[in-house]
Amino acid sequence: MINGTDLKNAILSGANNVLMHRSSIDELNIFPVPDGDTGTNMSMTISSAVHELEKSDTESAGEMAHLAASAMLRGARGNSGVILSILFRGFSKGLEGKDEASGADLVEALAIGVEAAYKAVMKPTEGTILTVSRMGCEAGRGALENGDDPCAVWQAICDGAEEALKQTPELLPVLKRAGVVDAGGKGLCFIFEGMLSVFRDGVIIQPEASGDSSSTSSDEFFRNAAAEFDQEIHFTYCTEFIVGRNPECTKEPAELRAFLETMGDCVLVVDDDEIIKVHVHTEDPGNALEAGLAFGQLLTVKIENMKEQHRKAAEENEKAAPKSEEEFEPVEPTEEVGFVSVTAGDGLKTLFTDLGCGQVVSGGQTMNPSTDMIASAVRATPAKTVLVLPNNKNIILAAEQAIPLVTDRKLIVLPTRTVPQGLSALLAYNPEITVEENTVNMMEAASSVSTGTITYAARDSEFGGRKIHKDDTMGLVNGKLEIIDHARDVSKTCVKLVRDMVVRGTSFVTLIYGEGVTEQEANDVCSQIKAKVASNVEVTLVNGGQPVYYYIVSVE
Repeated sequence: MINGTDLKNAILSGANNVLMHRSSIDELNIFPVPDGDTGTNMSMTISSAVHELEKSDTESAGEMAHLAASAMLRGARGNSGVILSILFRGFSKGLEGKDEASGADLVEALAIGVEAAYKAVMKPTEGTILTVSRMGCEAGRGALENGDDPCAVWQAICDGAEEALKQTPELLPVLKRAGVVDAGGKGLCFIFEGMLSVFRDGVIIQPEASGDSSSTSSDEFFRNAAAEFDQEIHFTYCTEFIVGRNPECTKEPAELRAFLETMGDCVLVVDDDEIIKVHVHTEDPGNALEAGLAFGQLLTVKIENMKEQHRKAAEENEKAAPKSEEEFEPVEPTEEVGFVSVTAGDGLKTLFTDLGCGQVVSGGQTMNPSTDMIASAVRATPAKTVLVLPNNKNIILAAEQAIPLVTDRKLIVLPTRTVPQGLSALLAYNPEITVEENTVNMMEAASSVSTGTITYAARDSEFGGRKIHKDDTMGLVNGKLEIIDHARDVSKTCVKLVRDMVVRGTSFVTLIYGEGVTEQEANDVCSQIKAKVASNVEVTLVNGGQPVYYYIVSVE
């Protein structure tokens, strides 16, 4: 039987396991736009329960499940994180009042979560985390025919989930074309496996115990091991090279290591019968290479100025890193209607505020706000009815999960998927009509807007038979990839995208430029667009200051 301590340790182990593997899960995302990333969102969601669980010493499985589910609901980020929190809410309901859980209890609790997860998604898609959770549950139910042992049942759940994960490319053609499995399903498998380690062996997987499972090759090991030393910069040059060993050389690689340690730090020397791989931080990379030549020919050489890299990285991080979560102070609901929107960039925040939003939550691509943050912003809005505009498809579900958390006022989520949709919805609000009429009119206005975005490729990829290279400029219309510019000319891509988006009947084009674009560049693009569209099309330029997107385009 599984008691409260067992369940706590299992969830901690699952959190650690998905945390370790979050990068490999993120890399499964088939479309290369910068986004919140599945592995990161799932890790942040389950990690939100870790602190609460560590504080508790209850032996009740039901009470521990309740603590975990409550914390995950509040910390849920992104669609995958929300679905994960719903699955664990099933554990809370299924184990309610139980001090210990049998194998049957675990299966039934998971089944409640699976059913709720399917209901939470407007159009459930097979080949996703939903399929993996359902088939895992079905396998666990089948194992009950052979007994009620929790370890055996959970092993069956893990096996069933893994088998389902293998099938996801067959269920979703887009996964098969990309040659990957579903990222959310993969994350769930890691969590289930982490829990199994406790149920079966009593062992909590520790983050420091091993690296990402995707880093199993010697190249990856070498790179990751070297990176562990890169915290403090005592020497300027990170020097890496591979020597093809000379069979006639009788010197041992240990001699090379000893020499390198006299001239630098962070020394790694890995060898086999054919090569020697070297990593060293030094002020004199030439001497390091010369020492390597004594053992054979140089096959590859890489020398990087770490101090310059560190300076550039610090500047980028200061620009791009998500700000700490806002602190919203609750207020009494004195007005009839208020608004909360989610967006990023000082210019866009000001714009939404000017249009009547009482609170603006920082978030969007790459930084999905938690359910609790959205609920806190609603409580800080002095209105009896609060309309929430997520403005991102990966935030809608998290916003909807905030509804039961807010009990002193009504929360309505308008499922706006883009910033232009959110702006159009706000502009359509009419204080002279009812909230119900407004919700219909606002969503009609949102749906009439076409959204264009200019961004960069976060990774190498192939999509729709088209090769995409990291850092290529991409133009998308309503989320669909339209332009890939290998030359990475942002201005040219933006002008072409807008020209393609404008159709007969278009009246307004709003060009919102981001933090990576200068005012002069934006004005030049705006002028080019005005010259290429009909004279009756009004083109407006707005400094949004948003990260990730060079430009966001609204066409109405």
